[in-house]
Amino acid sequence: MGLIQNILAVIVVLGLLVTFHEFGHFWVARRCGIKVLRFSVGFGKPLWSRVDRHGTEFAVAAIPLGGYVKMLDEREAPVPPEEQHRAFNRKPVLQRIAVVIAGPAANFLLAIVAYWALFVAGTSVVVPKVGAVAPQSPAFEAGLRHGDELTGVQGEAVSSWEDVNLALVGLIGHDGELAIEARPEATNEPRRYTLAVERYMVRQNPPRPLKSLGITPWQPAFPPVLGQIISGEAAAQAGLEVGDRIVEVNGEAIDDWMAFVEHVRQSAGRALEISVIRSGEARAMTLTPGSHPLESGAEIGYIGAGVQPVEWPDELRREIRFGPVEAVGEALSRTGEMTLLTLDSIRKMLVGLISPSNLSGPITIAKISGDSARAGLDAFVGFLAYLSISLGVLNLLPIPVLDGGHLLYYVVELVRGRPVSERAQGIGLRIGLAMVGTLMLMALYFDLMRLW
Repeated sequence: MGLIQNILAVIVVLGLLVTFHEFGHFWVARRCGIKVLRFSVGFGKPLWSRVDRHGTEFAVAAIPLGGYVKMLDEREAPVPPEEQHRAFNRKPVLQRIAVVIAGPAANFLLAIVAYWALFVAGTSVVVPKVGAVAPQSPAFEAGLRHGDELTGVQGEAVSSWEDVNLALVGLIGHDGELAIEARPEATNEPRRYTLAVERYMVRQNPPRPLKSLGITPWQPAFPPVLGQIISGEAAAQAGLEVGDRIVEVNGEAIDDWMAFVEHVRQSAGRALEISVIRSGEARAMTLTPGSHPLESGAEIGYIGAGVQPVEWPDELRREIRFGPVEAVGEALSRTGEMTLLTLDSIRKMLVGLISPSNLSGPITIAKISGDSARAGLDAFVGFLAYLSISLGVLNLLPIPVLDGGHLLYYVVELVRGRPVSERAQGIGLRIGLAMVGTLMLMALYFDLMRLW
């Protein structure tokens, strides 16, 4: 069921993003008097199509992992003389630039609308209260302690753990002092703490913003009750079921979920004798955790099970909601922040501060799509907005075959007064295909490594 949900979620996400992107190209092309031959959602053989009064074929194709808008263009096929004024290549360069930019612009607009809807509907977030601080960590040395509520990072106000993580991720590679503002549990006055960091989170995979500072978020006690079992994994093979309460592991009493997790992590490939309570009856079972590799080469135990959720205290939940007008500014601000963060992450990956192994491909996108859909509508819409921004940014990179590559050619044409030669464009096309193909293969490889 989880796999089916992931597949359906990624089809919905990619379908929406691609449709909006291509509609941007289509809408501006029509306004510029360019004839659009086909608007296709998906690749391959059309499953459904119809032709409108303008001669444009709208199609839904069999492979739902992309889409395209095909325009009348003399570079692709002969164009009758009476139709040449409607060909893309005959239009002024500024109109061609507008058509190219329209696709990514539609993705940014979709993100703004999604964030606006979230801010108007309201989202519930977790107050960034510190649960524990590791001894001798940067946070401990600076004076942060259990119960402190984080209120700012590097002068930027934060009100949730999402805000904290986004602010910290933007500081990857930071050297020197990192300023955090927090409100101690016993007072209402925020204090400033200065943490000493060196090459913060450089090449971590995945980045661990809080753990790198020695901070563990506060969370309620989780009883050792199973809330999720993944089919085919160790927990399912041992006969464990949702609702089982773990009471003993190898004769040791268990009253906290994390204590059970610690036993599992330290027992990769080794049998554990466990006792569970199911429907009021005690049962003895043998559970043999599988293994999951770490970056260091070590392995930890893994059983494919999750804890049953518990209710968070009301005082640690915070409602974020804005009026329809105020939400516009907030949505624009969040979209701008995420766009700059994406661009900065690309830069840091190119200079070696972020490991290329953080690249994500279709498998990871499908998994996160499914997870966000199961987490609720607000999580799903937030992920959709973030992915839409990523698609817009990536398409604007100056790589031939992407929108940014075409934009580069047209800007050069605008400056020089004549088009880039067909030979130069052909060379650029081959280079662009090689670059994009390499990135896709790398992303797929890292996807598979994460999967295994």
